[in-house]
Amino acid sequence: MTPAQLFALRTRIKICGLTREQDVDAAVAAGADAVGFVLYDKSPRYVSPKRAAELARRLPPFVTPVLLFVNENATKIIAACAGIAGATVQFHGEETPEQCLNATQQGARPFLRAARIPLGEAGRHFDLVKYAQDYSKAQAILLDAHVDGYGGSGQAFNWSLLPPNVNAHLVLSGGLNAANVTEGILQVRPRCKTLAVDVSSGVEMSGPGNKGIKDPEKINQFVAAVRAADQQLAEMSKHV
Repeated sequence: MTPAQLFALRTRIKICGLTREQDVDAAVAAGADAVGFVLYDKSPRYVSPKRAAELARRLPPFVTPVLLFVNENATKIIAACAGIAGATVQFHGEETPEQCLNATQQGARPFLRAARIPLGEAGRHFDLVKYAQDYSKAQAILLDAHVDGYGGSGQAFNWSLLPPNVNAHLVLSGGLNAANVTEGILQVRPRCKTLAVDVSSGVEMSGPGNKGIKDPEKINQFVAAVRAADQQLAEMSKHV
């Protein structure tokens, strides 16, 4: 296998909904490629732009901070990004392609656009190919389940109903954890250019009141499961 093929198979990992210093440190130590901060004030994982900047300053080089917004105005998005070097924007509401470009200064700042995939058989009718074309300026399309509310569903949609070929980089999200992420990667990776995964509730402490409180052991287990999927893909590619 060529280095380029190995590079394409490597699944990048984002740990989202971070609210504490120790959780940022745990994500970095486990090998996360990106960490996410939710700047949507209706989310239980909400942090202010000031707090997100404080947490982002702990990041070493080459770990990307991602700022999640839901239907926020461009001025506030630009201001929040100005305080966090190298931030990527994640649009998780009803933002149009034009609104995404305006809030990222015509795409000068990279952004992800969330696609909210209906649960069950209804997911078959979501036109992800067209969606990716409509948001072709996005760095990647993030796939989440469509449920009431915004900012991350914590539920998994039916991966097998996704189109067989999407000309985009994809980020698989929604209800992922160490037990199911390997299967998610094996299902979705062959359908796109490259694949990343995004986890939040799947690496949190158990019990009520722990939204935004991450469990270092679960983070490590999740990362290990992702790497196991990459290894399986590498082995499968040898026989193609």
